[in-house]
Amino acid sequence: MAEHESALSLSVVDGIEQVPAGAWDACAGLGHPFTRHAFLHALEASGSATGRRGWLPQHALVHDEAGTLVGAAPLYLKSHSFGEYVFDWGWADAYERAGGHYYPKLQAAVPFTPVTGGRLLVRPDLPEPARERVAEGLADGLVRVARRHEVSSLHVTFPTRGEWKRLGGHGFLQRVGLQYHFTNPGYADFTAFLAALRAQKRKQIRRERREVAESGLTIRRLTGRDLEPRHWEAFYDFYLATADKRFGFPYLTPDFFERLGETMAEQTLLVMAWRPDGQPVAGALNLVGDDALYGRIWGCSAEHRFLHFECCYYQAIDHAIENGLSRVEAGAQGEHKIQRGYMPVETYSAHWLADPRLHAGVADFIERERPVVRAEKTALLDDSPFRAA
Repeated sequence: MAEHESALSLSVVDGIEQVPAGAWDACAGLGHPFTRHAFLHALEASGSATGRRGWLPQHALVHDEAGTLVGAAPLYLKSHSFGEYVFDWGWADAYERAGGHYYPKLQAAVPFTPVTGGRLLVRPDLPEPARERVAEGLADGLVRVARRHEVSSLHVTFPTRGEWKRLGGHGFLQRVGLQYHFTNPGYADFTAFLAALRAQKRKQIRRERREVAESGLTIRRLTGRDLEPRHWEAFYDFYLATADKRFGFPYLTPDFFERLGETMAEQTLLVMAWRPDGQPVAGALNLVGDDALYGRIWGCSAEHRFLHFECCYYQAIDHAIENGLSRVEAGAQGEHKIQRGYMPVETYSAHWLADPRLHAGVADFIERERPVVRAEKTALLDDSPFRAA
């Protein structure tokens, strides 16, 4: 730390298990499921996010002079760019062709999770001046870790807007992306949500839900004690089948889902569909925060018309309305979500690049990309399914 921050110390650990859960969660809080100690531990202990898979933990910790953990950042040394959802393949290719070595790099993120949340985690019970000091120390500390590792770059993906602005002040390039979220202004029920849509879109959603309802499939939302090992076993089969169909790599191991069910069942919502004979055919995994539902993974063993929309989008909206949640974040990509009430919102990433030549090239790219992204957002908003106010 800088001289005026001499009472704070920075350290790095190569596994979340080296940090007491209570100390980590005192910084991260429990309201955002993905930065909880339990979630990160499930990823690492299950073998889903490890050095062997290109995700070597290098979590940054800030302690005060009494030895209390006052700040933390989930940080990984990466040997590839898979599982990030903010794509830098073009940067890597250009740098390699110019004779540089893009990998390894550092990534401040939650593996395989394109969800906005804290990346500079600071204890909320500190006085505001102390919080500011720790956050600044973390931002500076991440760069120090990057220099120590002599990596090409450091990427902070899906931080909050406030963190994004802070990192910009530390020399990070600031990139903007888009996702699609449902916002709940206080609908009484799903019918009230439909009433806010244009007639054509309202009819479309009713038709899609009616066809699923008449298909004979039974759909249930499972959370907490309702979740059983048999549900996770079925869901993992769906996950593998869908990854195979989409030529994806199944990053998550069976042990990850088992650990999630054991340690975070109350923040887990699994929407599952069964045939009339009792055979499960599809599922959608969501996690629940203090004020949001986060759609994460969809999988199925057989295709049924509109079942994906029902399980992933409409059941999520139903749950959010019934439980007074302000929004549903439906994950990365997918302009088709707009016609189902999920509107474009900006997401953020911040990038520190050691080589001035690479920094200049990426800065030029981001500068040209940003107006394109925001023009796309404007065009998508113009195609809103909602009735004019």
